[in-house]
Amino acid sequence: MLALWIVLAVVVAALVVGLVVAVPRRARRRRAAPRAAEAPAPVLGGEAAAPPTTAPAPGRAPPPPPPAPAPVAGPPAAPEAEAEPEAGAAAAPELRERMGKTRGLISGYVRALRARSSVDDDAWDGLEEALIRADVGVATTTALLDDLRARVHSGELRGADAVVSALRADLRGSLDVAAGTALAYAEDATTVWLFVGVNGVGKTTTIGKVARRQAAAGRSVLLAAGDTFRAAAGEQLEQWADRTGVEIVRGAEGGDPSAVVFDAVQRATARGNDLVLADTAGRLHTKVNLVEELKKIRRVADRPPGRVTEVLLVLDATTGQNGLTQARQFLDAVGVTGVVLTKLDGSAKGGIVIAIQRELGLPVKLVGLGEGPDDLVAFDADEFVDALFE
Repeated sequence: MLALWIVLAVVVAALVVGLVVAVPRRARRRRAAPRAAEAPAPVLGGEAAAPPTTAPAPGRAPPPPPPAPAPVAGPPAAPEAEAEPEAGAAAAPELRERMGKTRGLISGYVRALRARSSVDDDAWDGLEEALIRADVGVATTTALLDDLRARVHSGELRGADAVVSALRADLRGSLDVAAGTALAYAEDATTVWLFVGVNGVGKTTTIGKVARRQAAAGRSVLLAAGDTFRAAAGEQLEQWADRTGVEIVRGAEGGDPSAVVFDAVQRATARGNDLVLADTAGRLHTKVNLVEELKKIRRVADRPPGRVTEVLLVLDATTGQNGLTQARQFLDAVGVTGVVLTKLDGSAKGGIVIAIQRELGLPVKLVGLGEGPDDLVAFDADEFVDALFE
């Protein structure tokens, strides 16, 4: 009997303890239920479900709407790359910029003439000295001034300004030659340009600069190292070939230059090159053997499939009237078609351009105005005369 009561007491005690523990746990669940209802619904299909709408308690202002979620910023957009300007060719130098020495010589006499009240003998002497010192040449200077004197005496020209204007017009007229200044190309053959001239005038460098100009114009160029006698002439021309990205044909040192030019023409024809620029030996033009050699090169280069359309005599402007003697010798030997006048920027003898074209009938086609690769420019008669006076 005692054991039964003990069992009952234990059962009653267990029930009491269970009730004490269960009641607070249920209360806590009821208090937590509203918070669970306020929790955001799970995302379905990638979009968040809208939170449930709850009515505000009586007498209390409705709560403000929840702030809109901030847009998620993606990775910053890469800034647009600025288009880089295309690297254009270097601007061609102007004659006026580079002919300061010749202009400075002539302009002083012109200012002195304009300061006079009349064109007297002293004024004529000053003009004559200016033109001769600029290497226009005695014959050309005499012809120009005799014509101006006659026009002044006849009353056609009145005052210093009229004389200066007439002189400019006459100089411009002296530069008009029948051959023109444009470089010629063959239409139905491989074009060949021969370069002739004595050593030291800048012949090989001129060829490299011409190659650069022609390649920039879209023509396919091949160089022929025909000067097989001067030490390092072939190496110098090969450096220009590398700089301009054109091909070159070389021969053995001391070899036959005609064979080099012949091989170059054949290769150019086979590979479709438009233009062959051929260097030649540049020792003294008075040596008979070299003159005959130039004639042979001209004959070989002019055979099909090649055609010589230009024989360009390279002259140094600083040599002045000595260039006329060279021009006459080469003109008789190989039929020079035009002149390339180098170092015009460093000389006060720019008047040699007028002497060459008036006395020899040879057009100056290209002029060198500096040491840069783009300082070889086409000759422009109007620009040249303006550069002498302005």
